[in-house]
Parts: sequence; structure tokens; C-alpha cells
Amino acid sequence: MSEQETQKQFSADMTVNDALNLHPEAAMVLAGYHLGGCSHCGVNEIETLEQVCNGYGIPIDALLASLNSLLEN
Repeated sequence: MSEQETQKQFSADMTVNDALNLHPEAAMVLAGYHLGGCSHCGVNEIETLEQVCNGYGIPIDALLASLNSLLEN
């Protein structure tokens, strides 16, 4: 199995909590989309990234691209 196959990626069915635990800067990316970080744009950590995006009208593909770019370094 190659390194790329074993490296974890952000996915639409991942919970917010799992995303926050995958990379230390994930919270900053979510905040950049106004997901979490302040009282009026808080998110439930047990919701999936897709559920949160659907609720706030954020394109899931854009969020996943931003999050997965954290793993490219």
C-alpha cells in the first residue's frame, strides 16, 4: 500500500470533530467559511461536513478542497 493510499483525507461524511482532530489548522479553514468560531455561526461537532455545508449553503467541494490542501505539505 502506498503512502497516498494510507494518508487520511477529509471527506463529506466525516464529522466536524473528526476533521478538527485530523489537522490542527482545520478549525481555521472552517472559520474561513464562517463555520464555527463565533456564537452565530457555531457548528455541531457530531454533524458531518456535508450536513454543515448543506445547512449553511457552502459548496462541499470547495470546503473539502481547502481542507485537503492542508494535507499536501
